[in-house]
Amino acid sequence: MKILILCTGNRCRSQMAHGILQQLEPSFKVHSAGVRPASEVHPLAVQVMKEIGIDLNQHYPKQVDRYLNEPWDYVITVCGGARETCPLFSGEVRHRLHIGFDDPDAFTGTPEEIITEFRRVRDEIRASFEQLAQAIREEES
Repeated sequence: MKILILCTGNRCRSQMAHGILQQLEPSFKVHSAGVRPASEVHPLAVQVMKEIGIDLNQHYPKQVDRYLNEPWDYVITVCGGARETCPLFSGEVRHRLHIGFDDPDAFTGTPEEIITEFRRVRDEIRASFEQLAQAIREEES
């Protein structure tokens, strides 16, 4: 099962979803990318993922163009910007899904309020991708 998770910057949501889905189902080949990738994975995304045992230290934002010619079982957008600007793939894409989440990097507040927002979005991503992983397993069997 080959899955690509897209967002605009590949800085927060898609990176968290990538790590979570890979942990939930190690047999899946999970990749993430951005339509306009940032320069780094957000440090708070790395921090909140570490809290649940997922290490994003080796992750880095990637440009979606590198994946356009490959076949995919799933291409999943996790933000409205990526959904609206998702490029055309010349490789076969069996399923396209949109599972949107708030951008924790856009939240303003105290440092504690901001980290709380990152945790909330992480937990929403985890719940949604647990359901998705289960649905894919059932589809495959």
